[in-house]
Amino acid sequence: MTSPRAEIVVDLAAIRHNVRTLRRTAGVPVMAVVKADGYGHGMHEVATAARDAGAEWLGVATLDEAVALRVAGDSGRLLCWLTVPGEDYGTALATDIDVTAYSVAELDEIAAAAAALATGTPARVQLKVDTGLSRGGAAERDWEGLFAHALAGEEAGRWRITGLWSHFACSDEPAHPANDAQEAAFERALAAAERAGLRPEVRHLANSAAAILRPSSRFDLVRCGIAIYGLDPAPGHTPDLGLVPAMTARARLAMVKSLEAGDAVSYGQLWTAEQPTTVGLVPAGYGEGVPRAASNVAQVAVGGRRRPLRGRVCMDQFVVDLGGDLPDAGADAVLFGPGGDGEPTAQEWAEACGTISYEIVTRIGGRMARTHVDSEVSS
Repeated sequence: MTSPRAEIVVDLAAIRHNVRTLRRTAGVPVMAVVKADGYGHGMHEVATAARDAGAEWLGVATLDEAVALRVAGDSGRLLCWLTVPGEDYGTALATDIDVTAYSVAELDEIAAAAAALATGTPARVQLKVDTGLSRGGAAERDWEGLFAHALAGEEAGRWRITGLWSHFACSDEPAHPANDAQEAAFERALAAAERAGLRPEVRHLANSAAAILRPSSRFDLVRCGIAIYGLDPAPGHTPDLGLVPAMTARARLAMVKSLEAGDAVSYGQLWTAEQPTTVGLVPAGYGEGVPRAASNVAQVAVGGRRRPLRGRVCMDQFVVDLGGDLPDAGADAVLFGPGGDGEPTAQEWAEACGTISYEIVTRIGGRMARTHVDSEVSS
């Protein structure tokens, strides 16, 4: 069988290994964050692998993502956290999904949805507080009112407050003063909630970087996203835990040709051969999520050697310099992978493009096939 023109290969054994490693490192339950289609790795497949490795919770951003996991058969603890007024909470509440509220108004909207189900079962709600990210979550001036309303609704059977949580802004910079300030603010929120009479089941603050680098922030649960995919959440700061990147992006060369000195490559002719060389045409471009910022700066692996991109990345394709070698058309070009065979990593692509590895793996895809393998089974 001919391999695909361009594909993403995800090793589910790596996901399981990473989840186990993070659970052992943190020493508390792990929420595996599988939003955005599992950071481009496949939400359902990653969720199953994470559960198999012991992840006690799954986390997603939207109600649609959460419901899709239920439809696919997941029945464990599951939290979602990003809604807008007027969303349909009904299916999420009916399938035992924990939803997040940032405000009194959001709590009341959730309660109305639960009442409409007429099951008599209170909604499971977690409260998110803003401790300094200034994004989603209740501002500190609103905590007292939110907590009082949350307790009143809990006592009335309208909902059950299952968690209280927040999110770091700078945990990938462990010396940043915002980390201490946010953790102190979260402690204030916990104390205020306790004074109000709330007894949440789980308190959580740490994302991947904090779960690894900041033990004091682990509380009852850590939310691990990028780290379960084997990518470094804090490059330059993270100890080697043996995390394994799960994704490999590859394509088959569509063509190999010779260039003469003076021949220019791709739109705008940003690169010109200084001497005779050979180039390969890689059939993937920004239509597949290959960053246009990779033009002239990133590398791929062909024939066991690093090959630089030449010229602009186009919608469907880009060109790599083969340095005089003449591999056959159809030969593999590995954009990035775990790095064990000398190929570039997603982190290297991120550095070349001036971004983060999250963006590299989440946006790659488009017309590329996605294949899930399990190296523990196939080895």
